Amino acid sequence: MVETGRLAPDREGIARAAALLRAGYLVAFATETVYGLGADATNEAAVAALFDVKARPLFNPLICHYASAEAAFSDVAAGPLAERLAQHFWPGPLTLVLPRRDRTRVVPAVSAHLPTLAVRVPASPAARALLAAARVPIAAPSANPSGRVSPTTAGHVLSDLDGRIAAVLDAGSATIGVESSVLDLTGEQPVLLRPGGVTAEALAAVAGPLAARAPGGAPRAPGMLASHYAPRLPLRLDATDVGSEEALLAFGAPLAGAGLTFNLSQGRDLTEAAARLFHGLRFLDSEGRRSGLAGIAVMPIPEQGLGRAIVDRLARAAAPRRAELAEKVRVAGSGMA
Repeated sequence: MVETGRLAPDREGIARAAALLRAGYLVAFATETVYGLGADATNEAAVAALFDVKARPLFNPLICHYASAEAAFSDVAAGPLAERLAQHFWPGPLTLVLPRRDRTRVVPAVSAHLPTLAVRVPASPAARALLAAARVPIAAPSANPSGRVSPTTAGHVLSDLDGRIAAVLDAGSATIGVESSVLDLTGEQPVLLRPGGVTAEALAAVAGPLAARAPGGAPRAPGMLASHYAPRLPLRLDATDVGSEEALLAFGAPLAGAGLTFNLSQGRDLTEAAARLFHGLRFLDSEGRRSGLAGIAVMPIPEQGLGRAIVDRLARAAAPRRAELAEKVRVAGSGMA
């Protein structure tokens, strides 16, 4: 096992990370949302290695990252609404699902062989510099084992993937802390597939009313599996009390009696809470298991603004793991003759 390199986000580090990506290696890098695990999206072997390292089901699509909207729209068919959303929210934490162009460079495995492709232009200066230097679209899910808690620091990445990827470009902590919002523009009305760093209210102000995602079916974008973002300790949501055998993920004034507490935001600030969510889950999971605690109780989070993204991640983190297994089996079976 080769130790994973830790690169600084300076000219030399970015050039080294870009060279590794072009050579077919996997490189983790910071975006404004979470750390992504990058692979050259035009390289079949690199994309296959990404799925393997994450133990990610092949039916679960990836997001392609680009340095500019022009570069992104060279691989997908973008209409006026997509262009308007890009003007408002790119660079930034918004992913658009659009029809693939016939001659796209991106290998089919990136989009799970669907006729669509999820594209994004991140806002992180280090990420944009890396994408410009790499000169290829970069497929990048979160840099952690599939289904587990997303990483928001280079340290989180190394704790999960050290020795399994070539390098991590360390640009400090991710500022938003939850993944991008994913908006499907392939139908008559925009569909919010995943709430995230751009609020539903902000999207609706530009795109008009958003349709609800239909239940079931194969994922059209990342983050749609029933069980995802999960720590090893079980979660209990909307807790109004807590026992000494539980850790507490607090929001506002914490409940008394927990064996361990992490407060997302004492002042009930949803932006602060989103930025601290995955760090808090990782801390309580690690320290709680070390202390012999039985689970994590989560105080209620209001479902407004960034609260929708937080509640979505917590609901998936609390879902039984067997739900994901059943979904994998069902989707795999649906493709059989």
